[in-house]
Amino acid sequence: MASTTQFLISLPPKPPYLLSYSSPSKPRFINITCCLSIQQARNDQTTSSGSNALNGLRVAFAAGGTGGHIYPAVAIADELKLVNPTSEILFLGRPNSMESTAIPSAHFEFKSIPAVKLVRPFFSLRNLLLPYFLIKSITKCFTLLSKFEPHLVVGTGGYVSFPVCLAALLKGIKVVIQEQNSVPGIANRFLSLFADLVFVAFNSTVQSFPRKEKCVVCGNPVRLSLKNSVSKAVSRLHFFPWLEKMEGSSEEIKVILVLGGSLGANAVNIALLNVYSQLLLEHENWFIIWQTGVESFNEMESLVRSHPRLLLAPFLHSMNMAYAAADLVVSRAGAMTCSEILATGKPSILHLWRIINIQLTSLPQVKLSIRVT
Repeated sequence: MASTTQFLISLPPKPPYLLSYSSPSKPRFINITCCLSIQQARNDQTTSSGSNALNGLRVAFAAGGTGGHIYPAVAIADELKLVNPTSEILFLGRPNSMESTAIPSAHFEFKSIPAVKLVRPFFSLRNLLLPYFLIKSITKCFTLLSKFEPHLVVGTGGYVSFPVCLAALLKGIKVVIQEQNSVPGIANRFLSLFADLVFVAFNSTVQSFPRKEKCVVCGNPVRLSLKNSVSKAVSRLHFFPWLEKMEGSSEEIKVILVLGGSLGANAVNIALLNVYSQLLLEHENWFIIWQTGVESFNEMESLVRSHPRLLLAPFLHSMNMAYAAADLVVSRAGAMTCSEILATGKPSILHLWRIINIQLTSLPQVKLSIRVT
């Protein structure tokens, strides 16, 4: 017998690869469903116990490097557990990394692998040992997947997902990849040639993949925790506990959430570094929650003066609280950040890195003007 699990994905009305599609004269709703069948053979006659029985769907996630790769995987895993609580989830990523702390915080099992990063330019001397480390990483992934025996492997891009998905393909496990950005990276471009399905966020992204018939336009997944309603007052007390003793109306308080990326967006951090002191001095009811990014935290911490209305952190694990507390979000225009801001409905100031970098090279000082009404 064979056990079958189906994933149902709703597509938008007009995918770009359906060239024969003609728009109707009157608006109407179109729902196209794509099914991915996952089968695992069972031979009850050769098993002496029920340990090999299919008790639930088993899915392995290859995610790591940055929050943009980690949290889409967490969002998908959340939905799988919500739909099927018996599902077994395993995350694979690097040791001593962002994913090694973020995944356990999301209450999912995590196993480390020796992922290797491709150094650019490609012909750099630092890539000479890349084949050796890649084979070593694939071997480790192959062993972990053999023990877990997943029905499906989901890769969300980046160099961490590359060896995991390759090992899954060698084992004959179905592989799907999810691309958050408008332009895919090297790993997802290559893996799309062998993946069963490619989930993309934007219609234009389909054109970047060689096998367009595999693409499913479904938007970016958003973490389940961001959908849970948390009151603004409770969220603000989470970051600034002393607010409970503060006199006056809490409605006058304005909180600015600054997201410098998961690793660190220098443009946002430098811009805020130039104006944070003046903002807090001129507005006594303004508070700032500032995520600097892991790689930028030590530098920013050494430059920023301590202030009771300023919270400086390398990374915010409780993003649902941060969004709930904020009146305004200032951030780089990352694909996942934009999706989360859209889901939470927060006013935002976003920047495109090319524009900010041009300003940084042409001006001695970049100032960020913010007005919250």
